[in-house]
Amino acid sequence: MPDALNDLPDASQLEAMAALLENSGHYRVLRRITPPPPLHAPSGVPTRLGLLLDLETTGLDPLQHEIIEFALLPFTYGLDGTVYTVGEPFSRLRQPAEPIPPAITALTGLTDEMVAGHSIDPAEVAQFVAPAALVIAHNAAFDRRFAEAFCNAFATKPWACSLKQVDWAAEGFEGSKLGYLAMKHGLFFDGHRAVHDCHATLQVLARPLLRSGVTGLARLLETARQASWRIWAADAPFQHKDTLKARGYRWNGEVNDQPRAWYTDVPEGAQEQECAFLCDSIYGRPVELPMRRLTALERFSVRG
Repeated sequence: MPDALNDLPDASQLEAMAALLENSGHYRVLRRITPPPPLHAPSGVPTRLGLLLDLETTGLDPLQHEIIEFALLPFTYGLDGTVYTVGEPFSRLRQPAEPIPPAITALTGLTDEMVAGHSIDPAEVAQFVAPAALVIAHNAAFDRRFAEAFCNAFATKPWACSLKQVDWAAEGFEGSKLGYLAMKHGLFFDGHRAVHDCHATLQVLARPLLRSGVTGLARLLETARQASWRIWAADAPFQHKDTLKARGYRWNGEVNDQPRAWYTDVPEGAQEQECAFLCDSIYGRPVELPMRRLTALERFSVRG
């Protein structure tokens, strides 16, 4: 009887089989995401340390809900968006004060038994974060608020959002969810665990985009470096709410120091045009509107 284990094809044989299927034109093959081999930066090329962050939480509100899984993946990158090396991740579980809701367990796979007795030291997180030049999350508007509430070190770092700050549609993608982006790049991963999501995000960003040919990280860095303006349509007439929604405005209904109003973010240089639209189409008269200039240091934060 043949030895089943010894008869298994090796990696090179598997890759040849995958190439045969792909070259037929009838199949697409997805490859499991694994940490890439290190790529050494050329002599004299400056590099920076980045962190991919992903959190699993008991809900959506950082004032009410808690972090139950924390992952940080360090990597070095060039200013042109080339990913060079990937380090060992920081990955921790945390037991919340209340039982994990069943819907969260169904989404993440995390159970009360898995997190029982686990905790995360904010000082240890701060030490891990300290040398980073940039923090990236695939929905930074969600992750940054939880991260800053847990550890003040995140408030001092510039942030970028791989979900919102890469124009995936312009690059030929029909969506921006992480699983879809990975699939379009010929990759798959075990989703909804924090460290797996970090590896997946980095691998998606490290690859050339479909149309421009530059890496996703290059596009992300380009956008993150630019300032933007947040404009609040304060006291906008209620009958124009659908017009504002259709234009991409969002409602701030949270209790914070921001106006309770519809708002939008526009690139620097576009704020006067947007204010002119509001005055003409929403208010019907000249209005002084609250605005704030945002950089990567404030963007996606509760302070933004």
